[in-house]
Amino acid sequence: MANIRSQIKRNRQTEVRRRRNRATRSELRTRIQNAVEAGDGTNETTAAMQKLDRAAARRVIHRNTAARRKSRLQKRLNQLTQ
Repeated sequence: MANIRSQIKRNRQTEVRRRRNRATRSELRTRIQNAVEAGDGTNETTAAMQKLDRAAARRVIHRNTAARRKSRLQKRLNQLTQ
């Protein structure tokens, strides 16, 4: 346990960010799963894409990771419609 006041504060901030990022990542997985189950052309797809963009903008995930996941999601949805 840290004894320095600034480090104690830093630990608190890190824990808050960790919990927020973890919740965001969990929601991303849920949204993507819902989009795949619902199929293409639904609001679930749009919501999943928006959540990926938002997570990348907030640097929860890297922007290339968001782009890759969006691409893979769209590819899966396109295969479902064929």
